[in-house]
Amino acid sequence: MNRIKMGLVGLVIAALGITAVAAAAQSPKDNADSGSLNTTGVSVTITGGFETDRRDNGRPVVLIASMLGVTPDVFREAFSGVTPSKNGSPSGEQAQANKKALLKVLSPYGITNERLDEVSNYYRYKASLGETWPQTQAAAEAVVVDGKITAITITNPGAAYTSMPKIIIRQGNLTYKGIASILYTEDFTTNGSIASISFSN
Repeated sequence: MNRIKMGLVGLVIAALGITAVAAAAQSPKDNADSGSLNTTGVSVTITGGFETDRRDNGRPVVLIASMLGVTPDVFREAFSGVTPSKNGSPSGEQAQANKKALLKVLSPYGITNERLDEVSNYYRYKASLGETWPQTQAAAEAVVVDGKITAITITNPGAAYTSMPKIIIRQGNLTYKGIASILYTEDFTTNGSIASISFSN
């Protein structure tokens, strides 16, 4: 019986040994596959992109217009009839007059008072208090194959970009400039997000 038990133990040990060797033999291959997409030593930095057009006095018009389904120039035309308050919030009478001026231009595009309020309130902020409209910073990483950058993968598209962000890709002593494609939609979570990043090396 002891010989039988020893034989069984030997088989188990042998089996475990074979399994361990097989697993060890697979690991380098798995690591090589994941290593081919390794981003070690490569950084992708995204900065800026929240600057507004000088004509808009700090208003994120490109975002507002997109949410309303009109071009920025249409919204600028509508806003040209608005009289901004110089001292805090406008009076009730002035606010009504401003709303009337906006809707005179925007209502033919199917924009309701409720929709205008929803979008305006979302992007309203007070720069004097250090506030900004809701913004989400984007993030990306490089795809590296055999030591060469082949693509840039967006890990977070961000949101509320109003201008072209600066994208710098660094690999060792080499520096590349990325170019973003910005997506404008009628959804707060995706409006002004980065759809893709191209680059040349």
